[in-house]
Amino acid sequence: MLITPDIENTNVTSFATMPTPSALHKKLPLTDKAFTTVMKGRETLRNILDRKDKRLFVVVGPCSIHDPVAGLDYARRLKALQAEVEDTMVLVMRVYFEKPRTTTGWKGYINDPFMDDSFRVEVGMERARQFLLDVCELGLPTATEALDPISPQYLGDLIAWTAIGARTTESQTHREMSSGLSTPVGFKNGTDGDVGIAINAVLSSSSPHSFLGINDQGSVSIVRTRGNAYGHVVLRGGGGRPNYDSVSVAIAEQALKKAGLPANLVVDCSHANSYKKPELQPLVMSDVIQQIKHGNQSLVGVMIESNIVGGSQPIPSDLSQLKYGCSVTDGCIAWEDTEAMLRSAHAELLQRP
Repeated sequence: MLITPDIENTNVTSFATMPTPSALHKKLPLTDKAFTTVMKGRETLRNILDRKDKRLFVVVGPCSIHDPVAGLDYARRLKALQAEVEDTMVLVMRVYFEKPRTTTGWKGYINDPFMDDSFRVEVGMERARQFLLDVCELGLPTATEALDPISPQYLGDLIAWTAIGARTTESQTHREMSSGLSTPVGFKNGTDGDVGIAINAVLSSSSPHSFLGINDQGSVSIVRTRGNAYGHVVLRGGGGRPNYDSVSVAIAEQALKKAGLPANLVVDCSHANSYKKPELQPLVMSDVIQQIKHGNQSLVGVMIESNIVGGSQPIPSDLSQLKYGCSVTDGCIAWEDTEAMLRSAHAELLQRP
C-alpha cells in the first residue's frame, strides 16, 4: 500500500464533541417568563425601529461577562432602574460572552469559562445559556454580539438584540448569519470609521441567503433564510476620531437614504467615540440626547459599557484575587455613574418634542 503524508487536519490536535443545541435546550428549557421577556423585548425594539415607539433603547452592561454572580447582581440593579426610566427608555442588558481579539487574549466566557486556557467550550455554552435564562427570568431583555456563527443555535432564543462587531461587519459569514437571526441586528461601522461597510452589511443581511451551518440536532445543514428586515447601523467611531456628532450623524443619514434604507442609527458611547476612556461615555450620551431634544429623528438607541465597579482589571493567575464586579476586558463606567447618566437622560428626554 502506498504510504502518503497526512493531507488534512495537519495542524489539528483533537476534536471534542459538543452537545447538540437540542440537547442543551432540553437540559435548560425556555421558561414561560423568559419567553415573554424575549418576545416582548424584540417587539419593542422593532416598534422603536419602525417609529411606533418613540422611546430610546439603551444597550447597557458589562463589556463581557466573566462572573455570573456579579453579572446577575448587575442585572437586578438594571431591572430596578428600568422601572424609573421606562417612560423614555427601554433598557436592554448587554450580555457578551464572546470577545474578538486583535491578536491574543481571553476569548470570553463561552470559550474559556474557567479563565485558565482550558477552553471547556461545552461548559461555557451551558453556563452562558443558564445566565441568559436567569436574566430573562428577571424580565430584562438581553443583547449580545454574534461572533461564532454556531452559537445562535444554542442561545438565540434568549436574545432580543444582536450586534455585529466592527471587525466582523464586513464578513460575508456574519452578514449571512444575520439574515437568519430572529432579532434586530446592529452593524457597527468599520474600525477605520467607514460607515459604508455597515450600510452594505444591512443591505446584504436584508436579502435571502443560503449557507452552511448546523441545525438544532447539530447536523451540518444548508441554512436558507428570508432576510432580516431590522438591520441598522451602529456608529462607534474609528480611524482615531468619534462619529457621534451632529455632522457625522447627518452624513450617515444621507448615506442610508442613498442606499434606500431607513434612517435608524445607534451610537456606541464607548470605543472610538470615547477614545476608549470609559469616563467619557456620559459626555457622548449627553450629546446624543441633546441632538434628540433638538429634533433628530434617526437616533434610536445607544450602547454603554458599564459594570458595578468602574475601570478594568487584568486576569490574575490566582482568580480569587479578581475584583468583584470589575471588567476583565474593556474599561467600564461604575454603576453609580450609570445610574446618574440614565436618570439625567430620562429627565432630558421627558422634554423632547
